[in-house]
Amino acid sequence: MWIDFFEFFSGAIMAYLITRIPYLTFPRVKSWNEQFPPHPGPIYVDAHLVQRVLHMRMFYWLAIVFAIIPLTFGWISLAHGSAPFGFGLWTVAGWLVLSRITGFFAGEEAPCNKQMAMRLQQVRNISDSEDACCAFAQPMWEVTSVKCKSCGIVLLNEPRPDLGRPRSDGWIMGFVRLILTDGKPIMAVDEEE
Repeated sequence: MWIDFFEFFSGAIMAYLITRIPYLTFPRVKSWNEQFPPHPGPIYVDAHLVQRVLHMRMFYWLAIVFAIIPLTFGWISLAHGSAPFGFGLWTVAGWLVLSRITGFFAGEEAPCNKQMAMRLQQVRNISDSEDACCAFAQPMWEVTSVKCKSCGIVLLNEPRPDLGRPRSDGWIMGFVRLILTDGKPIMAVDEEE
């Protein structure tokens, strides 16, 4: 009986990690992060940041494609191998697919989405125009909001999700935090402002 539990949880953990490969590994490559300051420092709002938000959106949805791997091996394992291991693979990968698809139809947004990229681009456009908050507007995306570095005015009240930079709290703690939050911001949007 304990062997069955171990096999099930082994399959579940493996499926969970396989489906998170795009989000946890691809954007953390060194060449992808040369234009950004180290984590958790604020990020200058520019074309690189908008592009990164769109890349993170793609990696979030790419998990559905990566779910095909544990679904296939889970099905094969259910049919011809260890049923608990296959059921663990199948359950977790199927849950990811169902949660992403039902979240999409329910209107739940991904941590990084196209609307977020458009809002950041609007902040950038306003900062470059005559309607800027100050003469030397420099929008910086901090943990809780986008603020002007020069005058400190909040330009966009949107907490920053995980943007794929290598985390300052170390590889293991950063990995655990990303697993728990699934890339969503740690802070909630303040509705009163």
